[in-house]
Amino acid sequence: MAATVMVVDDHEVVRRGVVELIEADPDLTVVAEAGSAEEAVTRARAVRPDLALVDLRLPDEDGITLIRRLRHEQPELKCLVLTSFDDTEAMEQALDAGASAFLLKTVRANEILTSLKEVAGGRRLLHERSLSWHQHDPDGITDNLTPTELKVLDLVGDGLSNREIGERLGLAEKTVKNHVTSLLAKTGFRRRTQAVAWVAAKRSGGWQRHAQ
Repeated sequence: MAATVMVVDDHEVVRRGVVELIEADPDLTVVAEAGSAEEAVTRARAVRPDLALVDLRLPDEDGITLIRRLRHEQPELKCLVLTSFDDTEAMEQALDAGASAFLLKTVRANEILTSLKEVAGGRRLLHERSLSWHQHDPDGITDNLTPTELKVLDLVGDGLSNREIGERLGLAEKTVKNHVTSLLAKTGFRRRTQAVAWVAAKRSGGWQRHAQ
């Protein structure tokens, strides 16, 4: 899938390296670069990219706030975080802001390209190395979930809203909300974003999908 990309990073050497990496892929085209949040907002308005690859640390505003601003103006824009900071709280905040992926700058070059393409195709994902907390989750965390709750959890992991999950499974939005509340209580997750992160980690480790 061909997609256009905006790269946002205040370190010029890093930004140029990422741009050159992306430009070498025939399916991806960099249409804008920005070294600050304000610059990113201005350039996004001008070129309306499909994807934005955003650093969390910017000189005038944090990347999470920038993602909220970008998606408020362009809801169709898909944002990916590329950061040096392995911070679970930042990861959850980025997901809450609407980010579709959270990657560490320690990932291999081809993983950045793969992530951009997968997000362009509609996936929501996280890199497993950003999820140190999931290693401490007990095995069998889904043992008490009903078959429907397993399906709902899987679709929550895809980043779908309650309404979208309801449409996929033929359930009322309120019913989906009740299932989400129940599965969070049973698994011990405090937030929906923790469930998203856990599913991403399990998939990267070969977790079998329940919703076909």
